[in-house]
Amino acid sequence: MSSSGSIIRILVVDDHPVLREGLSAMLAGQPDMALVAEAENGEQALQAFREHQPDITLMDVRMPAMGGIEAITAIRSEFPTARIIVLTTYEGDAQALRAIKAGASGYLLKSMLRKELVETIRSVHAGRRRIAADIASEMAEHVADDELTARERDVLSYVAAGNANKEVAARMGISEETVKTHMKNVLTKLGAKDRTHAVVVALKRGIIDV
Repeated sequence: MSSSGSIIRILVVDDHPVLREGLSAMLAGQPDMALVAEAENGEQALQAFREHQPDITLMDVRMPAMGGIEAITAIRSEFPTARIIVLTTYEGDAQALRAIKAGASGYLLKSMLRKELVETIRSVHAGRRRIAADIASEMAEHVADDELTARERDVLSYVAAGNANKEVAARMGISEETVKTHMKNVLTKLGAKDRTHAVVVALKRGIIDV
């Protein structure tokens, strides 16, 4: 890891080549930063981190093979001091919270990169945590909410895919009554009026993905 005042070595992880090229160009314009490696999914990110041990990793969330949050967990389990900044198009507070819990030090929307990326990198490298203000306020708004359990998220994901309770029960190997109980809990926790509203809320907040 680099010492203070030297070059900040950066790993970029994103499955879109155009975005990686753009990030590379932005970093090339900074005298205190150097791009040392690129990866296009979480598995490659872990391998690249082992090889280069960068000071900062810029990590996309949604990628094939292994997503960003799984990759953060894997990297941090091997390298507890790793400093990782999540870059995403998605504003969901639940997704942000999962990333922070996994060990991310920063969370930035891709629409903010031109204005905030460089300063966020320097800030996180200096040991601070940086979360986009809009997302931080969303997280604060929901901080007292009951989180959905893994089972409840699974049920809701199947519902979001258009499955009726009977189909969800068959797919998950549980009774239809259990599905109904899970959905009742989901509606309560999300403050949703019905199944469709629950799906909309969960997608907006990043609780489930499609």
